[in-house]
Amino acid sequence: MSNVGMIIEERPADIGNFLVGRLLPFRGKRMVGPFIFIDHMGPAKMSDQQNMDIGPHPHIGLSTLTYLFEGSMMHRDALGTEVEIKPGAVNWMTAGKGLVHSERTPDYLRHSEKMMHGLQIWVALPKELELMEPGFFHIGKEELPSWKEGEASFKLIAGEAFGRKSPVPVYSKLFMLEIKSPVQQTISIGKDLFGEAGLYILEGRIETDGNIFEPKQLLVAKEATLCSFVIHANTTVYLFGGEPFPEERFIYWNFVATTVERIEEAKQQWKDQQFKMIDGETGFIPLPETKAQLKK
Repeated sequence: MSNVGMIIEERPADIGNFLVGRLLPFRGKRMVGPFIFIDHMGPAKMSDQQNMDIGPHPHIGLSTLTYLFEGSMMHRDALGTEVEIKPGAVNWMTAGKGLVHSERTPDYLRHSEKMMHGLQIWVALPKELELMEPGFFHIGKEELPSWKEGEASFKLIAGEAFGRKSPVPVYSKLFMLEIKSPVQQTISIGKDLFGEAGLYILEGRIETDGNIFEPKQLLVAKEATLCSFVIHANTTVYLFGGEPFPEERFIYWNFVATTVERIEEAKQQWKDQQFKMIDGETGFIPLPETKAQLKK
């Protein structure tokens, strides 16, 4: 009997001047553990005239996790943060009661050819921390726990698993792992997982219960503790999940909350420009009145 409960295919989504592959939320599965939003960016080759320019926009009720495979991005926020993220590092921004940020191609790359490839992830906050003070942390790639089992290389990007703990300051019980293997081998890790689990195939293929799965697919496990699969040669996967929250979550544009009232309040605050803005940035992304629909 297969442990794959659902297969979610990437769907194209436009985030301004950049096309991404959306994995979560999905109509049949809004969240996996506390993970509520996952976009696969690229791989995109950008000319010397093309740049990533996601202007100032707000978030509430969540933490953003940015993880790049290729390229570089400059993060700026209303806390005064200005940090360039490169492949293998983690940008972890907790919006809490509200925080504005922007994401752009760094100045020194704006007139040269470049690549952009990575994951943009939102992790919902526990209900009691929805209105916490915002914060930002940058964790270098050398700070993340990494180890090998057989020929497979493991990296713990966030949370706890395998008796290890990532320095990313998460606020609920979760995990996010990178697994790479140059050869085919069996990966049996269910005993080290908990809650819900999803597996995203970036490159290569995996096999489970006689079925082969390939890139741009997110597999949601029926039972995280039964997670076992054959990873084929030259494959990279990302395993994530954790304990689900007891309450539902509503999502509208960049806002996540346990109540519609909190969403409506944030919408009005952004319309009235009551969020603290980013020093040195001009302009902002207006509230999409018609495109974004309130979802749960």
